[in-house]
Amino acid sequence: MIKGISVIIPVLHEANVINELIEYLRGLTSPVPVEIIVVDGAGEQDTISAIRDRDVVKSVSSAGRARQMNVGSKKATHDVFLFLHADTWLPQQAFGLIGETMKGGRWDAGAFDLGIDTKRRIFKITEAYVALRTRITRIPFGDQGIFLTRSLFERLDGYRDIPLMEDVDLMGRVKKSNGRVRIIPEKVSTSARRWEREGVLYSTVRNMMLQVMYAVGVPPERLKKYYRNEPERKKSRGELDADERG
Repeated sequence: MIKGISVIIPVLHEANVINELIEYLRGLTSPVPVEIIVVDGAGEQDTISAIRDRDVVKSVSSAGRARQMNVGSKKATHDVFLFLHADTWLPQQAFGLIGETMKGGRWDAGAFDLGIDTKRRIFKITEAYVALRTRITRIPFGDQGIFLTRSLFERLDGYRDIPLMEDVDLMGRVKKSNGRVRIIPEKVSTSARRWEREGVLYSTVRNMMLQVMYAVGVPPERLKKYYRNEPERKKSRGELDADERG
């Protein structure tokens, strides 16, 4: 059995959702100790300033998801790292499922199936596509709750400091190192706001094209111009209206 799980959350202007997420994580049962590490990439440090839980490990970094997650990993004390986006909610038995997956050394890394927090049927197509893709490639994306052993993460020198595709790059290196990756069939629940804001069809096709372009060698620095990542005020789950939730 693993000794513990370090949940590393990179944030940027997410003061309105961070406490709700932390409280949710605290409410999940776990067979092993769990620590929560929040790394704020905003100069204002507005997200970590809003955190009420005194046991959360707070850190700051210059903006950049890969950079922030690497900083968080340096603060981690447990032997399994779980990298979690602030708008992604784990399934209820997530920590137990991770513990079972990593027990005995059969698997080196993993993630959950993607679930999108909306009842709109068109998103079921996106979920099905992602489920198929990740089972074929064994390369999950960051919004699926990527986890891996500390030893493997350190052996791979962590995330590359690139502006986009840091999750694909890391998991690609896991595979190249013969790491065994499990996709757990239980779903996370991730916000639909980006798809809603940019358009479902546009976002899906754009993401597919970015994956292809990255696979054929287009640098992430060039790909970033096709991917809008402007900060926005996040709503808590309780604030989402009927249209946003389906």
